[in-house]
Amino acid sequence: MKTAISPTRSENYPQWYQEVISQADLAQLSAVRGCMIMTPWGYALWEMIYHTLDQQIKAYGHENIYCPLFVPLSDLEKEAEHIDGFAKECAVVTHTKLEKNGQGNLVPGSPLEEPLIIRPTSEMIIGELFSQRIQSHRDLPVLVNQWANIVRWEMRTRMFLRTTEFLWQEGHTAHATAEEAQAHTLQMLACYRRLCHDFLAIPVITGMKSINEKFPGAEETYTIEGIMQDGKVLQMGTSHFLGQTFAKSCDIQFQDAEKSLQYVHTTSWGVTTRLIGGLIMTHADDNGLICPPTLSPHQVVIIPLIKKNMDANQVYDYCEKIKSLLRTQRFRDLPIRVFIDMKDKKPSEKKWSWVKKGVPIRLEIGQREFENQTVCYSSRLSADHSKHTLGLADFAEQLSQQLDSIQRDIYMKAKSALSEANCPLLTSEDQLRSHFSSERPSPALIYWIDNDAVEQALQADYKVSIRCYPQTEVFDHSDQAPALFDPDKKGRLALIAKAY
Repeated sequence: MKTAISPTRSENYPQWYQEVISQADLAQLSAVRGCMIMTPWGYALWEMIYHTLDQQIKAYGHENIYCPLFVPLSDLEKEAEHIDGFAKECAVVTHTKLEKNGQGNLVPGSPLEEPLIIRPTSEMIIGELFSQRIQSHRDLPVLVNQWANIVRWEMRTRMFLRTTEFLWQEGHTAHATAEEAQAHTLQMLACYRRLCHDFLAIPVITGMKSINEKFPGAEETYTIEGIMQDGKVLQMGTSHFLGQTFAKSCDIQFQDAEKSLQYVHTTSWGVTTRLIGGLIMTHADDNGLICPPTLSPHQVVIIPLIKKNMDANQVYDYCEKIKSLLRTQRFRDLPIRVFIDMKDKKPSEKKWSWVKKGVPIRLEIGQREFENQTVCYSSRLSADHSKHTLGLADFAEQLSQQLDSIQRDIYMKAKSALSEANCPLLTSEDQLRSHFSSERPSPALIYWIDNDAVEQALQADYKVSIRCYPQTEVFDHSDQAPALFDPDKKGRLALIAKAY
């Protein structure tokens, strides 16, 4: 069967991924290496994520702020482990302006007294803010969030997965006690898990990162990891318990109820436009993107079918009638999002455009539908693009159930990646060697004790890493057992995989 995307997933997965982005018109490369222009459909997906997550974040009591794009180098240097972790990725501003040289070319002009770093993350900026605004235990907790752009000078880039500049949400909180900060770290991890499961229809594994994988400067890092269709794992969001590391670096102290000075305990947590990359690699097929109805900017697209020698206005008016009626229906407590494609293109071009964009339900409305007051519709999940006909009133009444069914089917198909067959427990080095020597190995589980030398060897030999210690309810295994590489000691159940 001919597909809209070539090569297919089985033929060349990396190129297939790029073609889905191109054919679905999600983004295109910019003039700056490693940067992308998010086109309307791609940015609309990010807006849907933004609005949904922003409501959830605010429901927990956080308030949005915005901090400067630039960080003085001296501020970043205050936390040694943090700057070491980001030093190779920092983009540096050294001059204030451009001037013309003797040949008439523009060159950097006045040097800055101190270099400025384009923020790779905002812990140090937020730390300065907290140190100025927190004086007493009555000021705590402080719960803030910002939606911003970040720059990290990446060597190997791929759109939505790893770009020099990307969009993200980053939350920062300060608390009086370690217990409260730790609880908040896990609360936001659970928030991200719900976003992926309920909104993006992406099942994820939540857990704590190993020592080598944790955020620079954090005491503990928690993660949500998704399993992509090629068997690789994608880190889709993180939540960090920072303890007092940044509080001491930025001198964030408060006077407690006994009038003693104490350092606060802080957290940070964030997700990025990488979620869209995860969406593609979890749900898309060889015809393009597949959008869960909760996420899709348009849940229903109406395509008018206009032929010669017919009254086009009758069809257009009927399409408007359909749109008005469907918008009175609700899916998960929100009005259904309906769009009429009025572009001057062939109906077949419109159809394939929306197939590749992944819109859940497509209607094709012509003279026959107008005369019979029916709709001809097709689901994006239909492998053969089969069409069905229903009376308009019946279709409107059933629409919410159809969208719910599509949402559920998308999620359940993706959830199969978490099965025991796709994530086996490896109990010997021979099993590990055999498993990860295959062409497209799935993730696996092992019992692990943090060991730098062994982890470096795994990365060198098999290009795999310890992704997290998963929450035990995800897999039917005990939390501890003899460690794979040190069986005399108890190891923790760990997810190991090739990763993006």
